[in-house]
Amino acid sequence: MKSTILPGRRLSQLLELESESIHIFREMVSELERPVLLFSGGKDSVVMLHLAAKAFWPAPLPFPVLHVDTGHNFPEVLEYRDAEVERLGLRLIVAKVQDYIDDGRLMERSDGTRNPLQTQPLLDAITDGRFDAVFGGGRRDEEKARAKERVVSLRDEFGQWDPRNQRPELWNLYNPRHRPGEHVRVFPLSNWTELDIWRYIAEERIELPALYYAHWRDVFLRDGMLLAVGEVSQPRSNEPVMTKTVRYRTVGDMSCTGAVESDAYTVEDVLVEVAATRITERGATRADDRMTEAAMEDRKKVGYF
Repeated sequence: MKSTILPGRRLSQLLELESESIHIFREMVSELERPVLLFSGGKDSVVMLHLAAKAFWPAPLPFPVLHVDTGHNFPEVLEYRDAEVERLGLRLIVAKVQDYIDDGRLMERSDGTRNPLQTQPLLDAITDGRFDAVFGGGRRDEEKARAKERVVSLRDEFGQWDPRNQRPELWNLYNPRHRPGEHVRVFPLSNWTELDIWRYIAEERIELPALYYAHWRDVFLRDGMLLAVGEVSQPRSNEPVMTKTVRYRTVGDMSCTGAVESDAYTVEDVLVEVAATRITERGATRADDRMTEAAMEDRKKVGYF
């Protein structure tokens, strides 16, 4: 069979990334029995869901989506999540941290953040659903622990990750084999960067929650981060409230996710801003990643995303 690619023509970088991600989705669905996709309404999970829908179009997604809800999410993001689930006709599974706090399985942290509390609800949801693969939106450029992880990452029967026990991935060959009780985490966006994500959002005209673009919001400064004034993030007596034009580069627990001052009102504005920055979105705006030098790796070892 002759190639359909014209001589001297090659895919653009974005199309190569898209093709790789779609290949990963199709390979894993063909080899595994019960996958699930983590979907929070954040930009990476939105792009991942968009790619998954492309991979299996015109058929519906052959797996459900799962959100681990901290109870401290931005309302705009939850509204977006529910609208996308309805638009695409998805089956949404929600594991709530609040349920675990209410029945005593988890306790509130002294710092108020619930991001580290997501691990147990996630692992229980995987066990209850008998999922053997979990698609996540992690990217290698986000954080050094994520840079260590393969596209297909084996997790043991306790959901734990051993960075020394990883399989080679040569020639785009992925090995999802696992023993009963184990599962794999799969990261179709591993080779994407934040700039790639935004270029793809612009190219595909993907809608996002409005807080990813500049807007007026009441914020206060804590530990070098602009936190939104809200029910779960209240300023202290020495932290004056300011009204600023800000946007969010990443979304998560409101109590530990910072905004950045910005006048990027459109996707084109965001592209210019992201191209000029030298700090990753998690490094700039996530307090939970600043707890220790190896905060992310420690959480991943016990089952975190």
